[in-house]
Amino acid sequence: MNALSTIQARAGQLQPRIAVVLGSGWGGLTEHITDAIQIPYSELEGFPQPTVAGHSAMLWLGKIGNQAVAVMSGRKHGYETGAVDGMALPLQVLQALGCHTLVQTNAAGSLRLDMPPQSLMLVSDHINLPQRSPLVGLTGNQRFVNMVDAYDPELKQHAALIAKGQGATLFEGVYAWLLGPQFETPAEIRLVQGLGADAVGMSTVPETILARYLGLRVLALSFITNYGAGLSTEQLSHAHTLEQAQEGSAKASRLLADIIAALP
Repeated sequence: MNALSTIQARAGQLQPRIAVVLGSGWGGLTEHITDAIQIPYSELEGFPQPTVAGHSAMLWLGKIGNQAVAVMSGRKHGYETGAVDGMALPLQVLQALGCHTLVQTNAAGSLRLDMPPQSLMLVSDHINLPQRSPLVGLTGNQRFVNMVDAYDPELKQHAALIAKGQGATLFEGVYAWLLGPQFETPAEIRLVQGLGADAVGMSTVPETILARYLGLRVLALSFITNYGAGLSTEQLSHAHTLEQAQEGSAKASRLLADIIAALP
Protein backbone atom coordinates (compact mmCIF):
# COMPACT_ATOMS: atom_id res chain seq x y z
CA MET A 1 0.00 0.00 0.00
CA ASN A 2 1.45 3.40 -0.95
CA ALA A 3 1.57 6.37 1.43
CA LEU A 4 -1.57 8.04 0.09
CA SER A 5 -3.63 4.86 0.38
CA THR A 6 -2.33 4.25 3.90
CA ILE A 7 -3.27 7.75 5.02
CA GLN A 8 -6.70 7.61 3.41
CA ALA A 9 -7.42 4.27 5.07
CA ARG A 10 -6.44 5.63 8.48
CA ALA A 11 -8.14 9.01 8.03
CA GLY A 12 -11.60 7.56 7.40
CA GLN A 13 -14.05 10.44 6.88
CA LEU A 14 -11.49 13.10 7.79
CA GLN A 15 -10.44 15.18 4.78
CA PRO A 16 -7.44 17.37 5.66
CA ARG A 17 -7.25 20.70 3.87
CA ILE A 18 -4.35 22.29 5.78
CA ALA A 19 -0.88 20.70 5.76
CA VAL A 20 1.61 21.74 8.44
CA VAL A 21 5.35 21.08 8.70
CA LEU A 22 6.70 21.44 12.22
CA GLY A 23 10.22 22.67 12.90
CA SER A 24 12.10 23.02 16.19
CA GLY A 25 10.10 24.98 18.77
CA TRP A 26 6.74 24.19 17.22
CA GLY A 27 6.14 20.59 18.35
CA GLY A 28 3.62 21.72 20.95
CA LEU A 29 1.10 22.24 18.15
CA THR A 30 0.24 18.55 18.31
CA GLU A 31 -1.27 19.16 21.76
CA HIS A 32 -3.93 21.27 20.06
CA ILE A 33 -5.02 18.53 17.63
CA THR A 34 -8.34 16.92 18.54
CA ASP A 35 -9.40 13.40 17.55
CA ALA A 36 -5.77 12.82 16.64
CA ILE A 37 -4.62 9.94 14.47
CA GLN A 38 -0.87 9.26 14.48
CA ILE A 39 0.94 7.49 11.66
CA PRO A 40 4.71 6.87 11.97
CA TYR A 41 6.67 7.84 8.87
CA SER A 42 8.03 4.30 8.90
CA GLU A 43 4.56 3.15 7.77
CA LEU A 44 4.44 5.68 4.93
CA GLU A 45 6.41 4.66 1.86
CA GLY A 46 8.75 7.45 0.75
CA PHE A 47 8.35 9.61 3.85
CA PRO A 48 11.64 10.76 5.43
CA GLN A 49 13.29 9.36 8.51
CA PRO A 50 14.65 12.50 10.21
CA THR A 51 18.16 12.25 11.63
CA VAL A 52 18.00 15.51 13.58
CA ALA A 53 17.40 15.77 17.33
CA GLY A 54 14.17 17.64 18.02
CA HIS A 55 12.42 16.24 14.95
CA SER A 56 10.15 13.24 15.40
CA ALA A 57 8.88 11.19 12.48
CA MET A 58 5.11 11.22 12.80
CA LEU A 59 2.17 12.33 10.69
CA TRP A 60 -0.74 13.61 12.74
CA LEU A 61 -4.28 13.78 11.35
CA GLY A 62 -7.14 15.50 13.13
CA LYS A 63 -8.64 18.92 13.71
CA ILE A 64 -7.44 22.24 15.05
CA GLY A 65 -10.61 24.13 15.77
CA ASN A 66 -12.82 23.20 12.83
CA GLN A 67 -9.91 22.89 10.42
CA ALA A 68 -9.01 19.38 9.26
CA VAL A 69 -5.23 19.15 9.29
CA ALA A 70 -2.35 16.88 8.35
CA VAL A 71 0.65 17.76 10.50
CA MET A 72 4.15 16.52 9.68
CA SER A 73 6.21 16.36 12.85
CA GLY A 74 9.66 16.15 11.29
CA ARG A 75 11.11 17.08 7.91
CA LYS A 76 14.03 16.14 5.70
CA HIS A 77 16.79 18.76 5.51
CA GLY A 78 19.11 19.25 2.58
CA TYR A 79 22.16 18.93 4.82
CA GLU A 80 21.26 15.36 5.75
CA THR A 81 22.07 13.90 2.33
CA GLY A 82 22.91 16.83 0.08
CA ALA A 83 19.65 16.40 -1.86
CA VAL A 84 17.11 19.19 -1.44
CA ASP A 85 14.03 17.34 -2.73
CA GLY A 86 13.54 15.10 0.31
CA MET A 87 10.11 16.61 1.02
CA ALA A 88 8.82 16.27 -2.54
CA LEU A 89 6.91 13.02 -2.10
CA PRO A 90 5.32 13.91 1.27
CA LEU A 91 4.04 17.21 -0.09
CA GLN A 92 2.74 15.52 -3.24
CA VAL A 93 0.88 13.03 -1.04
CA LEU A 94 -0.64 15.75 1.15
CA GLN A 95 -1.77 17.66 -1.93
CA ALA A 96 -3.33 14.49 -3.36
CA LEU A 97 -5.03 14.00 0.02
CA GLY A 98 -6.81 17.33 -0.54
CA CYS A 99 -4.59 19.90 1.20
CA HIS A 100 -4.62 23.32 -0.48
CA THR A 101 -2.51 25.25 2.06
CA LEU A 102 0.91 24.56 3.58
CA VAL A 103 1.80 26.11 6.93
CA GLN A 104 5.54 25.95 7.50
CA THR A 105 7.49 26.50 10.70
CA ASN A 106 11.18 26.59 11.54
CA ALA A 107 13.79 27.67 14.04
CA ALA A 108 15.99 30.53 12.87
CA GLY A 109 18.77 32.88 13.87
CA SER A 110 18.01 36.59 14.07
CA LEU A 111 19.97 39.12 12.03
CA ARG A 112 18.27 42.04 13.80
CA LEU A 113 19.15 43.23 17.29
CA ASP A 114 15.53 44.34 17.80
CA MET A 115 14.33 40.75 17.20
CA PRO A 116 15.86 38.77 20.08
CA PRO A 117 15.71 35.05 20.88
CA GLN A 118 12.18 33.85 21.76
CA SER A 119 10.71 36.16 19.12
CA LEU A 120 8.35 34.95 16.40
CA MET A 121 8.74 36.08 12.80
CA LEU A 122 6.28 35.90 9.94
CA VAL A 123 8.20 35.08 6.77
CA SER A 124 7.48 37.71 4.12
CA ASP A 125 9.92 36.40 1.50
CA HIS A 126 13.05 34.30 1.24
CA ILE A 127 16.57 34.28 -0.17
CA ASN A 128 17.71 30.97 -1.64
CA LEU A 129 21.41 31.57 -1.00
CA PRO A 130 22.70 28.15 -2.14
CA GLN A 131 20.61 28.51 -5.32
CA ARG A 132 19.59 24.86 -5.01
CA SER A 133 16.16 23.77 -6.22
CA PRO A 134 14.07 20.64 -5.55
CA LEU A 135 12.65 21.06 -9.07
CA VAL A 136 15.92 20.28 -10.87
CA GLY A 137 15.42 17.31 -13.19
CA LEU A 138 11.71 17.84 -13.70
CA THR A 139 10.35 18.47 -17.17
CA GLY A 140 7.58 20.64 -18.58
CA ASN A 141 6.75 24.31 -18.22
CA GLN A 142 5.25 23.86 -14.75
CA ARG A 143 8.78 23.71 -13.27
CA PHE A 144 9.28 27.41 -14.07
CA VAL A 145 7.51 28.47 -10.89
CA ASN A 146 6.67 32.12 -10.23
CA MET A 147 8.02 32.93 -6.75
CA VAL A 148 6.48 36.39 -6.42
CA ASP A 149 4.22 36.30 -3.34
CA ALA A 150 5.45 32.79 -2.58
CA TYR A 151 4.28 33.51 0.98
CA ASP A 152 0.60 34.24 0.43
CA PRO A 153 -0.28 37.91 1.18
CA GLU A 154 -3.78 37.05 2.44
CA LEU A 155 -2.46 34.38 4.79
CA LYS A 156 0.27 36.72 6.08
CA GLN A 157 -2.34 39.39 6.81
CA HIS A 158 -4.51 36.82 8.56
CA ALA A 159 -1.63 35.68 10.80
CA ALA A 160 -0.70 39.25 11.66
CA LEU A 161 -4.29 40.08 12.62
CA ILE A 162 -4.59 37.03 14.88
CA ALA A 163 -1.32 37.94 16.62
CA LYS A 164 -2.41 41.57 17.02
CA GLY A 165 -5.73 40.48 18.45
CA GLN A 166 -3.89 38.48 21.10
CA GLY A 167 -1.46 41.29 21.87
CA ALA A 168 1.39 39.07 20.66
CA THR A 169 4.42 40.51 18.92
CA LEU A 170 4.88 38.96 15.50
CA PHE A 171 7.79 40.36 13.56
CA GLU A 172 7.83 40.14 9.77
CA GLY A 173 10.93 39.64 7.65
CA VAL A 174 12.95 37.89 4.99
CA TYR A 175 14.28 34.38 5.71
CA ALA A 176 17.62 33.40 4.20
CA TRP A 177 18.25 29.72 3.57
CA LEU A 178 21.76 28.32 3.92
CA LEU A 179 22.39 24.64 3.40
CA GLY A 180 24.25 23.86 6.66
CA PRO A 181 24.66 21.80 8.76
CA GLN A 182 27.43 24.06 10.12
CA PHE A 183 26.38 27.41 11.54
CA GLU A 184 27.27 30.51 9.58
CA THR A 185 30.47 32.48 10.10
CA PRO A 186 30.26 36.11 11.23
CA ALA A 187 31.37 37.12 7.72
CA GLU A 188 28.51 35.10 6.19
CA ILE A 189 26.07 36.72 8.57
CA ARG A 190 27.26 40.18 7.50
CA LEU A 191 26.86 39.12 3.87
CA VAL A 192 23.30 37.90 4.37
CA GLN A 193 22.41 41.04 6.34
CA GLY A 194 23.65 43.09 3.40
CA LEU A 195 21.38 41.11 1.08
CA GLY A 196 18.35 42.20 3.09
CA ALA A 197 17.65 39.14 5.23
CA ASP A 198 16.18 39.37 8.72
CA ALA A 199 16.67 35.74 9.81
CA VAL A 200 18.70 32.76 8.71
CA GLY A 201 18.04 29.02 8.81
CA MET A 202 18.58 25.64 7.18
CA SER A 203 15.10 24.62 5.98
CA THR A 204 11.74 25.82 4.62
CA VAL A 205 12.83 27.25 1.26
CA PRO A 206 12.90 23.91 -0.62
CA GLU A 207 9.45 23.07 0.74
CA THR A 208 8.10 26.47 -0.29
CA ILE A 209 9.38 25.95 -3.83
CA LEU A 210 7.79 22.50 -3.93
CA ALA A 211 4.52 23.80 -2.51
CA ARG A 212 4.27 26.55 -5.09
CA TYR A 213 5.04 24.01 -7.83
CA LEU A 214 2.13 21.94 -6.51
CA GLY A 215 -0.17 24.95 -6.36
CA LEU A 216 -0.36 25.13 -2.57
CA ARG A 217 -0.70 28.44 -0.74
CA VAL A 218 2.10 28.96 1.78
CA LEU A 219 2.31 30.58 5.20
CA ALA A 220 5.58 30.37 7.17
CA LEU A 221 6.68 31.36 10.65
CA SER A 222 10.11 31.31 12.30
CA PHE A 223 10.89 30.80 15.97
CA ILE A 224 13.99 32.85 16.78
CA THR A 225 16.36 30.78 18.91
CA ASN A 226 19.55 32.88 18.72
CA TYR A 227 21.33 35.80 17.13
CA GLY A 228 23.43 35.15 14.04
CA ALA A 229 27.15 34.52 14.57
CA GLY A 230 29.03 37.64 15.62
CA LEU A 231 25.94 39.53 16.77
CA SER A 232 26.19 38.36 20.38
CA THR A 233 28.51 36.47 22.72
CA GLU A 234 26.34 33.33 22.86
CA GLN A 235 27.93 30.06 21.75
CA LEU A 236 25.94 28.55 18.92
CA SER A 237 25.12 24.84 18.99
CA HIS A 238 22.21 22.59 18.12
CA ALA A 239 21.74 21.90 21.83
CA HIS A 240 21.37 25.64 22.44
CA THR A 241 18.84 25.88 19.60
CA LEU A 242 16.77 23.05 21.06
CA GLU A 243 16.92 24.57 24.56
CA GLN A 244 15.64 27.92 23.32
CA ALA A 245 12.99 26.24 21.17
CA GLN A 246 11.71 24.16 24.06
CA GLU A 247 11.51 27.19 26.32
CA GLY A 248 9.22 29.07 23.94
CA SER A 249 7.34 26.16 22.41
CA ALA A 250 4.07 26.61 24.32
CA LYS A 251 3.71 30.28 23.34
CA ALA A 252 4.60 29.67 19.68
CA SER A 253 2.34 26.65 19.38
CA ARG A 254 -0.64 28.40 20.98
CA LEU A 255 -0.42 31.26 18.50
CA LEU A 256 0.06 28.86 15.59
CA ALA A 257 -3.00 26.83 16.63
CA ASP A 258 -5.11 29.98 16.75
CA ILE A 259 -3.86 31.08 13.34
CA ILE A 260 -4.68 27.69 11.81
CA ALA A 261 -8.08 27.42 13.50
CA ALA A 262 -9.15 30.74 11.99
CA LEU A 263 -7.64 30.32 8.53
CA PRO A 264 -9.91 31.63 5.78
